[in-house]
Parts: sequence; C-alpha cells; structure tokens
Amino acid sequence: MAVQFGVGRNSVREALHRLVAEGVVDIIRHKGAVIRSLSQRETMDVLEVAERMMGLLARSAARGIAHGQSPQDLQGALDRLIAANNENDSTAFSTARRAFYRALLDTGGSRELRRLFPSIHMPIVYAQHRLTGLQNIRLRDYLVIGKAILDGDEAGADTAGATHVRNVREEISRTPSSGQ
Repeated sequence: MAVQFGVGRNSVREALHRLVAEGVVDIIRHKGAVIRSLSQRETMDVLEVAERMMGLLARSAARGIAHGQSPQDLQGALDRLIAANNENDSTAFSTARRAFYRALLDTGGSRELRRLFPSIHMPIVYAQHRLTGLQNIRLRDYLVIGKAILDGDEAGADTAGATHVRNVREEISRTPSSGQ
C-alpha cells in the first residue's frame, strides 16, 4: 500500500490503526487488513441509526436552502447521479453519491451532523451489499430527497431521507445472503 499510494509505511500503519479504531477494518494475523464484515443483525442496526440520521441530514439541508444556502452543489450532485446512472457507470455513481452526501452536509451546515454522520458504518454496508437493484432505489430516492430539499420542505425532506434508508433496508433484507 505504501508503494501504491506513494506514502511511507508508517503512514499506512497509522491509517490502518485508525480504521481499526473506527471499526471499519479488522487486522487478521498473518493475513493483513480486511474491511470488516457486518452480520445481518449488525447491518440492520447500522441502517436503523442511518434512517434517523438521514432524515435529520435531509431536514437540515432543506432548512439551509430555506435560509438562503446555495442549491448549486446539491443540484450538481443530482445531475451527476443521473448522468452516471444513464451511462451505467457504477464507479461514477458511487463518486456522485459521495458528492450528494457532502452537498447535504455542506448545505445543512450542522457541525454536529458533520461530526457524527461519517461515524455510521454505511461504507461497510455499501461495500458488503452490492445489489443490482440498490442503485435504482438510491437514484429514485435521492431525486425525491433532493426535490424536497430544493423546495425548502423540511418535513418532506426528513420523511424522504428516512424512507430512503428504509427502502435500502428492505432490499437488503430480501436478499440476506448478499455480500456475505
């Protein structure tokens, strides 16, 4: 990894220890570092927390728009999601999805959400559950969330955000052996 990323071995070691401390990576003796695998129950627990957090994040972003925050980053992220989906480019979609969440955090302006949101183990869920139908669900839901936020509809954004995570949870629940 040090050679691949052009950094020192100590930097790699520190990064791995930080990921271990955050619960994202497990270090297996004589095998190395691996992304932590969540049980079905752990996945559902993560999604339960994410449901509440996503509703709050969307509500916060809608409040930001209602109070004059620029919609430009959010609209740009939505446009990139649509383009990536139309091109069937899952890598570009993943990049656009991260931009969407950054735009929500920036638009909402909540320091506490910015601190807490990354601590949810959603990247593990994304890595572990790469179901074909999830991208379509995400795009559909992100467009609904985006519309409510751009309209400055706090309650609608909250509901749309929470509904999105419930939709993801239902899709993962339908295929319990996915990614495991």
